[in-house]
Amino acid sequence: MTTSSTPETGGDVDPAVREELARLRDSIDNIDAAVVHMLAERFKATQQVGHLKARHQLPPADQAREARQIARLRTLAENAKLDPAFAEKFLNFIIAEVIRHHERIAEDTVNGSAPTPH
Repeated sequence: MTTSSTPETGGDVDPAVREELARLRDSIDNIDAAVVHMLAERFKATQQVGHLKARHQLPPADQAREARQIARLRTLAENAKLDPAFAEKFLNFIIAEVIRHHERIAEDTVNGSAPTPH
């Protein structure tokens, strides 16, 4: 508990509170870094999917898979005590970005300018 109403970086905050806040924020920062790295790995995989789809003239979006993934993520979120609506919004954001990438890859493939996937 703080000893006054000064901002948390101010001088009157109990040092133990400041220390606990720093510890929790360090943990949050580590989690944020892990999330970014996991998203990077996910997008590397979805780029490969995009190239495969483009080579075989498959559509960029797969609505049936997206629906299954959303249902799956909502269940995972519920089990993890995370708001399933938030999880769905997050996945929808990612899916939209993946589809955008797949559309670009397909367009580049048609135009003969698609880079080779790693």
